[in-house]
Amino acid sequence: MNHGIKERKLGMYSSYRISVLRNLTTSLILTGRIKTTEARAKEVRKMVEKLITLAKEDDLNTRRRAHSLLFNKAAVEKVFEMAKNEYASRSGGYTRIVKLDKRRGDAAQIVLLEFVK
Repeated sequence: MNHGIKERKLGMYSSYRISVLRNLTTSLILTGRIKTTEARAKEVRKMVEKLITLAKEDDLNTRRRAHSLLFNKAAVEKVFEMAKNEYASRSGGYTRIVKLDKRRGDAAQIVLLEFVK
């Protein structure tokens, strides 16, 4: 039984995993959609949902926390704009995962992670 397992390891050591997830989160915010594996998408989804919920409360502390998570200043500005304009009345479920096909090399499930409008 897998009690107390909070996150997937994704076959990476911890600092590399954190960097990959931060990069995917930044890319998702800047572009609006990304194609990745299902396991990575589910982990990125957790980070993005928490970040948008955090951005709804716009003050100095939340901006500093967003800057510590995202790699790009433009991404921080965009997430606060999205939280204020598009998701102000929504209480959760800001992203969707759409299954595409399997990757040819290792048959990993590829998905499209995008924002819900």
